[in-house]
Amino acid sequence: MAKVGNRQYKTLVCSECKEENYREEKNVRNTTDRLEMNKYCPKCRKHTVHKEKK
Repeated sequence: MAKVGNRQYKTLVCSECKEENYREEKNVRNTTDRLEMNKYCPKCRKHTVHKEKK
């Protein structure tokens, strides 16, 4: 059985307009580096790189 406390929700921020758009679940024990995903930003109205907030 998996341990309970390894997954946390992380906020993703648009790299262009700095808007907080998404919350993704991440396994903090296995994935130690920051998330970086290409997602749609509704404020910019296009796909941009979203990075994990500090």
